Amino acid sequence: MDVPVFELTDATVRYARDVPPSLDAASLAVAAGSCVALVGPNGAGKTTALRALLGLVPLDSGAARILGRPVREWRRDELARTVGVVVQREEPAFPITVAETVAMGRYAHVGRWRPFARADHEAVQRALESADVAALKGRLVQTLSGGEWQRVRVARALAQEPRALVLDEPTASLDLRHEMELFELVAGLVRERGLAALIVSHHLNVAARFADRLVLVHRGRVVADDVPEQVLEPARLAEVFGWPVAVHRLPDGAV
Repeated sequence: MDVPVFELTDATVRYARDVPPSLDAASLAVAAGSCVALVGPNGAGKTTALRALLGLVPLDSGAARILGRPVREWRRDELARTVGVVVQREEPAFPITVAETVAMGRYAHVGRWRPFARADHEAVQRALESADVAALKGRLVQTLSGGEWQRVRVARALAQEPRALVLDEPTASLDLRHEMELFELVAGLVRERGLAALIVSHHLNVAARFADRLVLVHRGRVVADDVPEQVLEPARLAEVFGWPVAVHRLPDGAV
């Protein structure tokens, strides 16, 4: 059996001693070639789960592993060559072009001061093309639309040539079209390249359409982990989100 790319086992994270845990004995695994969406209400523990997997918060108990190895044993540069991360919010601090932004993804391989080799330039070009932003490479990122900027950030992660992608609410500021396009892009990369993808989202309908599995988190605990049609059970969703929920099947069979 292949080792999961990401794995949490009974992971608990508590930010303060006198408050409930933000992550409570949570377990999940993401294999190569699969797209998994972490879903749940605000404050459920989704982003904390990502931070635990990336070694950004200490565990009170349990384990976090990447490719079978405890995340605390990974050097940060080594991890950057393995996992591409797109954070929830990011604003450029100074004028910079799309091509320059995507090239930053190569720093994990060459460092900040070494000149790029031919292989690095080729990796940047492949990333631009894969994210469908090659035509924008001369544009300043400050002139991009929200959807274009998100694609550029995905391209920067792809320039790292990672084995996995992690995206934290990547469509939070996007309209429906750009939201669908971004999920479609990530799902396509998973299929074509065999990447593992873990996406935090509170948009159940879009996540269900593109993810292979949904992991539903509530009050720090994983309450369901299965294919979308098994997780999106109306009574369960109503309890988790505190609101009546109806689930309908689309003509193509998706929920």
